[in-house]
Amino acid sequence: MPARHEEIADALRQAIDREEYTVGSLLPPETELATHYGVSRGTVRQAIATLTAEGLIGSRQGARRVVLTSRRSQTFAELRSFAQWARAMGREATGRVVAQEHRPATKEDSVRLQLPVGRPVLHVLRVRGLDGEPVLVERTVYADWISPAVAAIEPDCPSVTQRLYDDTDLVFAYGEHVIDAVAAGAQDAELLGIRRTSPLLRVRRVTTTREGRPVEWSDDRYRSDAVSFSVHNSIGNNALARKTAD
Repeated sequence: MPARHEEIADALRQAIDREEYTVGSLLPPETELATHYGVSRGTVRQAIATLTAEGLIGSRQGARRVVLTSRRSQTFAELRSFAQWARAMGREATGRVVAQEHRPATKEDSVRLQLPVGRPVLHVLRVRGLDGEPVLVERTVYADWISPAVAAIEPDCPSVTQRLYDDTDLVFAYGEHVIDAVAAGAQDAELLGIRRTSPLLRVRRVTTTREGRPVEWSDDRYRSDAVSFSVHNSIGNNALARKTAD
């Protein structure tokens, strides 16, 4: 069971998510929060300290806390899984496999998936949609050890992540995402229903298990008018790194 200050911190996070406290607004005084939640001011201070460390609120000695952002970071599952992210927003996710084949692992596959060059890996080209509208083209390469389970999934499965968990207990635990912009080629343009050379938001990612075993690497291309990414960092919590272009 979570400690009382953790429960209060979570309640305040949800209130901020619902914009009961908007960006720039002040949280109620500690005494008011303590009365509302039926706890001591010390317990409220612990909850406030947690939100401050996360960068959700700003704190200045002797002053009430101000809300710095209106949205928490998404969970790893929501960021990794298009379907879970869509569901969290109240949207319907769709998926359609356009092409799927086994190929010998290239040098890039070998490096990213930590397997020998030439080992058979599964390449899947998939189009994802929100409420029936195509917004994402995924080009995913799956490691040989998980390929049979992926190949057995029906082509229109909305959540491969959930299906792999249900069928194999696979948990995607760690991921690295590199984000940049590219122009749509002929295939991307056709699949997404946009003009060739239209801007796309590209996310290249490698995902591993809890033990660090690579599961997949993918080149995901989003329509720039449909999806964006926000970065929320603070002095106490920052997972953002700036890199030069490859």
